[in-house]
Amino acid sequence: MHTMPARRVGAVAALTVAAGLGLTACGDQPAAVVSTPSSSARPDTISLNPPDAKPHLTLTDQNGHSYDLVKQTAGRPTLLYFGYSHCPDVCPTATVDIALAVRQLPAPDREKLRVVFVSTDPARDTPRRLKQWLGAIDPTFTGLTGDFTVVQKAARSLGVGVSTPVKHKDGSETVSHGAEVFAFSPRDDKAHLFYTSGTSQQRYAADLPKIVKGRTP
Repeated sequence: MHTMPARRVGAVAALTVAAGLGLTACGDQPAAVVSTPSSSARPDTISLNPPDAKPHLTLTDQNGHSYDLVKQTAGRPTLLYFGYSHCPDVCPTATVDIALAVRQLPAPDREKLRVVFVSTDPARDTPRRLKQWLGAIDPTFTGLTGDFTVVQKAARSLGVGVSTPVKHKDGSETVSHGAEVFAFSPRDDKAHLFYTSGTSQQRYAADLPKIVKGRTP
């Protein structure tokens, strides 16, 4: 696993800010940036100006059904993360922290929120595998899998680096991906911020009530 800047910004000053905030990913291929991080953001969040549009993405969910991200999360507060179920550290940590924070929300807010996990390792992350893995974390989360090129294009539209999985001679695989969690507002279906790798459960718990209401933390 390697450290890399998850989003490449256009200005040197903005790049300095991003590097200082410790953006990490499992790979070595940063993607082009869509939005420039705000220098006023907290260390575990990056504000987006302008906000990022939700990527047009249709894949298969953990129940084997077609899932159109834009249509099925329209008007819903949504957290979006690109990762894979065989990840040894970053992905399970992030999803568990989010799940623990979601459980602290009132029931009506939990019903509104959508948490979508998009696999960057679709060859191994079958719908059955995602259902089993996410079911152990939070069965209300949506897992998506399908054509890798579709996943990569959607990720790059948000400035998230995702590289083709590499199989090694010993049978192991390296899956490189950005580690950001994007928060889309129900007001305009756009991401006004994203959370960096290592964001705590406490931060998610503090911010989710505001995100559900369409406010930017």
